[in-house]
Amino acid sequence: MTSYSLLETPEKEHLTAITRRHFLRHCSTGLGGLWLASQGARALAAGGGKPPIVHDPASPLGTLASTISPKAKRVIYLHMIGAPSQLELFDYKPLLQKLDGKDCPEEFLEGKRFAFIRGVPKMLGPQYPFQNHGQSGAWVSDRLPELAKCVDDLCFIKTMKTEQFNHGPAQLMVHTGSASLGKPSIGSWVTWGLGTPNENLPGFMVLISGGRLPRVGKSLWGSGFLPSVYQGVQCRSVGDPVLNIANPKGVTRNVRRAALDGLNRLNAMTYESMGDPETLTRIAQYEMAFRMQISVPEVMDISGEPAHMHELYGTQPGKESFANNCLLARRLAENGVRFIQLFDWGWDTHGSNKSESLNGGFLDKCRQVDRPIAALLKDLKRRGMLEDTLVVWGGEFGRTPMRENRNGREMKFVGRDHNPNAFTLWMAGAGIKSGMSYGETDPMGYQAMENPVPLNDFHATLLHLVGLPYEQLYYPFQGLDQRLTGVKHSQVIHDILA
Repeated sequence: MTSYSLLETPEKEHLTAITRRHFLRHCSTGLGGLWLASQGARALAAGGGKPPIVHDPASPLGTLASTISPKAKRVIYLHMIGAPSQLELFDYKPLLQKLDGKDCPEEFLEGKRFAFIRGVPKMLGPQYPFQNHGQSGAWVSDRLPELAKCVDDLCFIKTMKTEQFNHGPAQLMVHTGSASLGKPSIGSWVTWGLGTPNENLPGFMVLISGGRLPRVGKSLWGSGFLPSVYQGVQCRSVGDPVLNIANPKGVTRNVRRAALDGLNRLNAMTYESMGDPETLTRIAQYEMAFRMQISVPEVMDISGEPAHMHELYGTQPGKESFANNCLLARRLAENGVRFIQLFDWGWDTHGSNKSESLNGGFLDKCRQVDRPIAALLKDLKRRGMLEDTLVVWGGEFGRTPMRENRNGREMKFVGRDHNPNAFTLWMAGAGIKSGMSYGETDPMGYQAMENPVPLNDFHATLLHLVGLPYEQLYYPFQGLDQRLTGVKHSQVIHDILA
């Protein structure tokens, strides 16, 4: 056998670049070609085709033109992890108050599945007083006094429905359109479809508060089968705003630049040799990371905001809080970030203990979010940004009109079980009718009665607002043109559009 040491240098370089894929492609039997041809034909026959969105590999986050006129240039999505009770916040049911403490009607229980309720629970009336607010006369409880002043800018959808009644799958349904892991999140779809106008920041950024991650973690902002460049970048309120954003001790920015230049030259050689467009994407991502070392700390530093802004939001620089994240959301929005996602943990009010009860932890959570959300809406409006920013608030499902009774026994603290049949979500800003409520639940707030809204219709509406027609936004994967809205019939909710 010929020794490598006896080969001329060009041959050695050629052989070291040979891979199994080269062998399969070029061998006389044509195995590689046969396999690729069969796979390509199968994908096309199954509707796999090419995706409608094509990015320049050297600029994967470059902006793309919308196929329909967009109302929203950016989205700020506020998700209250754990599912806040609509019956204590926005969906006022006076008849439920009259039935407080009485046995639940049999028709509410027959054929239904619950996470924890057993036997015959008692009905549970609203735990806090409601009042009409604004010119729209929207009902809001006294737990959100600051947000109540903003109701004429909001559109309440009171008949949201989901297919899941456990937190993890329900959260995935809200943010990926599927209860299974591995699907792209809304932010990934939007960023893939539109890119981002700021080349120094990611197009999709995520802020966490409440002390812990959502139950299914980073899957809620993952890119699934879309290229990984479109996944959400998690930011932190304490320490480095993004993990590994700072250079290691002893490494200067000039040293980092020199190392990156060397790496880019190697990647460029690899691209010349292999022609894989992912190599160009990798170069672009390294360059983005380098620019982020300057841009991210600057944008994420709220200490330079004027005193009246900190007073408005109730922020405390250097601490992790929902208030800080709301102010950061405004700063990210004005710096061109396309999709900004806030997750706030702690809204699961079963009544199993004080922190998870309507007469305990729920009060604390309302105090923590009321002022910052109202401040964000007012701040965006004052800056003229609410006109082209879509703000969304909601949870993953609703709560039951019955009091939770674990193991059939009444508990010390007051709580409600999971209810996938009806929950409230509100939207504000770009393209949304303000000062209105859409849909109506039954007199107990248990079922969506008038104008029910499944999650796929909500997804279709959000995509429509940012300029992406949901039926044309797909990505070929596993023989199917995958969509955020799934394969079920979906429709834009035109009645809530301005």
